[in-house]
Amino acid sequence: MKLLSTRLITLCIILGLLVSSSAFAQGAVDQREAKLRAELSQVEEEIAEQQVVLDVQKKESGSIQRDISILTSQINKAKLNIKSRNITIGNLGDGIKEKTSTIASLEDQVARGKESLAKIMRRTDEVSAFSLTEIMLSQDNLSDFFLDIDTFAIINNSLRTLFEEISDIKAATEVEREALDGKRKQAIDARVDIEAQKRVVERREDQKQDLLHVSKKKEAGYKEVIAERSKRAAEIRSTLFALRDSAAIPFGDALRFAEEASAGTGVRPAFILGILKQESNLGENVGTCNRLGDPASKGWREIMKPTRDHKPYLRIVNALGFNPDVMPLSCPWGNGWGGAMGPSQFIPSTWAIFEKQIARITGNSPANPWNPRDAITATALFLSDLGADEGGYSAENEAALRYYAGGNWWKDKNAFYGRGVMAKAQDIQENMIDPLKEFGQ
Repeated sequence: MKLLSTRLITLCIILGLLVSSSAFAQGAVDQREAKLRAELSQVEEEIAEQQVVLDVQKKESGSIQRDISILTSQINKAKLNIKSRNITIGNLGDGIKEKTSTIASLEDQVARGKESLAKIMRRTDEVSAFSLTEIMLSQDNLSDFFLDIDTFAIINNSLRTLFEEISDIKAATEVEREALDGKRKQAIDARVDIEAQKRVVERREDQKQDLLHVSKKKEAGYKEVIAERSKRAAEIRSTLFALRDSAAIPFGDALRFAEEASAGTGVRPAFILGILKQESNLGENVGTCNRLGDPASKGWREIMKPTRDHKPYLRIVNALGFNPDVMPLSCPWGNGWGGAMGPSQFIPSTWAIFEKQIARITGNSPANPWNPRDAITATALFLSDLGADEGGYSAENEAALRYYAGGNWWKDKNAFYGRGVMAKAQDIQENMIDPLKEFGQ
């Protein structure tokens, strides 16, 4: 019995040493983090200063030299952003190491606690196997009997304490795991942002070299550059943006609707349009039902889940004055139901949830699932609810997966959707939205 008490005391000493060691390691991490934060603060100040210079340059009258100066400032700013994100990654790297070490330490404590718990329980079972009379008769004197009884009570108290400690350590481990997951996502976001900034630098350097080449010839060549920019901007805006189960619209209109939706939800316009483009591509594979001339098997009564979507569908189309038998709807896919409506591909019961919010942003009441402006707004609202308004690659990718697969978003078979959306959003941002901003269009 005394040996058990000794072991418990030893365990407490070990746990105390672990805490002290962890505190010492934390101090070193804190010093490193403070240094990185100071460095990051300095870089952020330099970025702000560069932005002031850039703003002043943009107000100057148009000339080759002015545009070269702007490009130089944009390149410098992008490089500073890369430096800033690298510092962030360095800081996150330390944090990830710290969290990983903390989790390992906590798991070790749980393992030791379980081992001690097993030993104590075995000794408890040994004592419990004897009756009170047997224990009394086995002792030489009465004081030894009461000593055994006290020791048995101590063991039981120790059991309760260890159960509580293991439970607390497990809870702390889960907290640390969540924190680690968050830091890993931030590191991924930072790396993706660095790659984007590198592409910005490359584009700006190419544009700068083009202007330097023009300046060596003649200033008149600058007019040709301006004309080419205006032409390219017009081409971008007039490019048709395909929408699922709805007529394509000019990209300029799609961007305007997405920017309006972004202002009301906080979701990035390029990401909103990336989702809609992915849905349009997906529609080519899934197919469209409920069109004029389709067989009854492709009608809304057959393809929608009756208990969930029939009533809201009829209410929506009747409010809009549409014929329910000829409105394009998605066909069933696999073993699931169909009936998703318009570019955003909301089933009627889901559309009903967002109707009033859509109307608040667009002013269209009742909201129309087949109207591009309403559909784009609906997509933004839903994505915001799914966490896309937090921004960053990780949050947007997860929101895209949830948009597509709901509770099964984490399954590998659905990963293609997130990758497709993020690639399309990057293309829209860098090859359509950014050039329009650069051209001042």
